[in-house]
Amino acid sequence: MIAEVAFDAPMGHSFSYRVPDDWTVVPGQRAQAPLRGASRVGMIVALRDGADPRLKPLDRLVDREPVLSPVQLDLVHWIAAQSLSSVGSTCAALLPPAASAAASGSRESPRRADTPAAPKPELLVGAGREKRLLERIEAAKGAVLVITADIETAARWAQRLAKIDRVVRLDSGVPDEERAAAWSALRDGSARLAAGTRSALLAPLPPPATLALIDEHEAAHKPPGPPRMHSRDVALERAAREPLALLLTSATPSVEAWWRAESGLVDMPAREPGPWPAVSVADTRGILRREPLTPSVSRAIREALAARRRVFLAVSRLTSSLACDECGTVVRCDECAIALAYSRAAARLVCRLCAASHPLPDTCATCHGRRLSPFGWGAERVEHAVRRRFPDARIARWDAEAARSARGEAQRAAAAAADVVIGTRGALRLFGPAALGLAAFVSPDQLLRAPDFRAGERTLALAWAAAERVIGTRGALRLFGPAALGLAAFVSPDQLLRAPDFRAGERTLALAWAAAERVAADGALIIQSQNPGHYAFEAVARQSLHAFYGRELKFRAELGYPPFRRLAVVTVRAGPSADTRRLAEAVGAALRGRRGLTVYPPVADRKDRAQRVVAKGDADLPRLLDEALREFKTPRAGSRGIFDVEVDPVEWQF
Repeated sequence: MIAEVAFDAPMGHSFSYRVPDDWTVVPGQRAQAPLRGASRVGMIVALRDGADPRLKPLDRLVDREPVLSPVQLDLVHWIAAQSLSSVGSTCAALLPPAASAAASGSRESPRRADTPAAPKPELLVGAGREKRLLERIEAAKGAVLVITADIETAARWAQRLAKIDRVVRLDSGVPDEERAAAWSALRDGSARLAAGTRSALLAPLPPPATLALIDEHEAAHKPPGPPRMHSRDVALERAAREPLALLLTSATPSVEAWWRAESGLVDMPAREPGPWPAVSVADTRGILRREPLTPSVSRAIREALAARRRVFLAVSRLTSSLACDECGTVVRCDECAIALAYSRAAARLVCRLCAASHPLPDTCATCHGRRLSPFGWGAERVEHAVRRRFPDARIARWDAEAARSARGEAQRAAAAAADVVIGTRGALRLFGPAALGLAAFVSPDQLLRAPDFRAGERTLALAWAAAERVIGTRGALRLFGPAALGLAAFVSPDQLLRAPDFRAGERTLALAWAAAERVAADGALIIQSQNPGHYAFEAVARQSLHAFYGRELKFRAELGYPPFRRLAVVTVRAGPSADTRRLAEAVGAALRGRRGLTVYPPVADRKDRAQRVVAKGDADLPRLLDEALREFKTPRAGSRGIFDVEVDPVEWQF
């Protein structure tokens, strides 16, 4: 017997090994085998009859029984093909660690003939979505697996589920031995409930079972490293192959998920709107240059503090695009409709998608004004302004980088006790729904101006989250639960809108909505913007997601952005910049030889260390990419440079 073994390495093929005569093995088991002078763990993906004494034997079996059923092994092959990852790397990312998984292997229960087909996936949006999900979980008859975007959220959901029944955790926040035991407990039925991150997506779920994906719109559901596929897409495919009930939750669904709902592929039960704060948009065109806070925001902060209400001021990371300070118009690419990236060193504007390059304009094409700049307000400058105006208030700045460092706990404690928190979207997690008296966006235009076709979607999500809770970046929103704030203010959301990213609107929406959900119904959300009429802000003010997605889907359909066409980014590095450019051009030429692909010229990254080639295609985009790039994957070709391929990118890293 000969076993085909796939290893955790960027290789598209498996290796053949001889199975010892006294062994019983099946595909879906992991084994250790010699590879390049070391004994490494790999997945047995196929068996075939035969004997070849030249083949090396397998060293040992890691799993007593398979950790993947035949259906799941087919799913792994699909994930690898769609993400252009290797089967071995896909298995390594989506299974518990092999070193402690001896007890985790179990043959999955076969599907009985009388097992009913899985229901259509559901998308839970609106107020009380998490409460509705918990009710569905409590009423479920079989196993339930809850997938979150990060370990912290997985731990919180494990605490919630523990009030219903025994729960196990399947994320890296617990020891490897505990994960392995949890895998077995879920399989044999000794535990009905489980919480985890993407690495738990293939956990055994004997039917009837339920899979829940929390905050499906979060970019963290597609972390770096293989397989580069969003958890939402894996969950949808698994639910289509197995009898699983799939539940997705989101305050502001991704445009892809909303499109699926409108197309009838996913059910989205209608819900009555919940409590909502008063939302106002302050027009800052031509006035927000010396001071980050308008008089209306300063007055609202003073009133909220006097009433002992908590205040959240949302800021955005500064972006590299150019806009008119007099009328708010963002300088965009005529072909791609995303913000042109501003290069101060080259004194030019460049489209990060189609590579179009333009000299800096002297005047605004809309109003002929001469005040064009990449201006925006950062968290530190906003903090100084707030301390100067409100010296007696307890003020904390939430910084996402510091939150992940050793200072994270101290920063969290300071923010939890503060009257005013300044930060990005992540800080909203500090507040629950209706926890704020005021939320203000200082300059959301930085989100809307992002050179990303999802800019509007992300702007809506942020504003909506703020309206639901409210100084900090988007990350600071994680600090707040529902109704935790009396005031939330977006100091400079235009920095989000200006980002050179087609998702800029989507991300601005996400931030604003997240803030709104954390403001009490009698509180306020204030958005300072040079783009006061943007439909992401209109959607938050009206508490109407339809007001955003209708416009956003039309925009994407016209320009062929997801979900109507798929995108891929090929990143090339080959030492000197001239060699990198030549290799990128060769990659682009190979891609252009494939019918059905739209291929853009190479674009250098910000540090000119790599070149990126963007390709658009339809459903078969991964196959066409794989065929076109095959010549670059040979060992000889590898000496020319290295390249990375990401299909369906979520973060526009330009």
